[in-house]
Amino acid sequence: MPVKLRLQRHGKKGKPFYWIVAADARSKRDGKFLEKVGIYNPNTNPATIELDVDGAVKWLQNGAQPTDTARAILSYKGALLKNHLAGGVRKGALTEEQAEEKFNAWVEEKEGKINAKKDNLTKAEQDARDKAFAAEKEVNEKREAEAKAAEAEAAAVTEEGEPEADADKQVDAETAEEAKAEEKKS
Repeated sequence: MPVKLRLQRHGKKGKPFYWIVAADARSKRDGKFLEKVGIYNPNTNPATIELDVDGAVKWLQNGAQPTDTARAILSYKGALLKNHLAGGVRKGALTEEQAEEKFNAWVEEKEGKINAKKDNLTKAEQDARDKAFAAEKEVNEKREAEAKAAEAEAAAVTEEGEPEADADKQVDAETAEEAKAEEKKS
């Protein structure tokens, strides 16, 4: 029976969530499987991958062939490296302790890279929030300055408006007098 390590889709439309499974190559994509080896969630940044490395290595040593995507995930989590080191132990090139040491060093380095990426993402997100806050604050200050200027202008107009009102009354009185004078002439 040919066995494949492949992804089995779960989740809802537009939000895929995958199980990494060892399944018979002839079974349906989401059908029967032999063993669940891990999960893969591409919706998060960086993608969430939980993998039973030892279980994956066991299936690889028994001849299971990973699909392209499953191979990339296994490589990312170190299952292919551990399988490679196990082959070196079987051949006598390495001892079990040396292989375990190399694998643990690789895992620590990989975790450091992942944590650095997460830190950069959170820092970039925080910078974007700070920029948006600064821009919003600037706009609010501008609005307040414009409102104060409009208030000052309105106050100046009202102070000046009283004499202008008197002048308007005088102009109205003059035009009324002129109109009366014209009526008398006629």
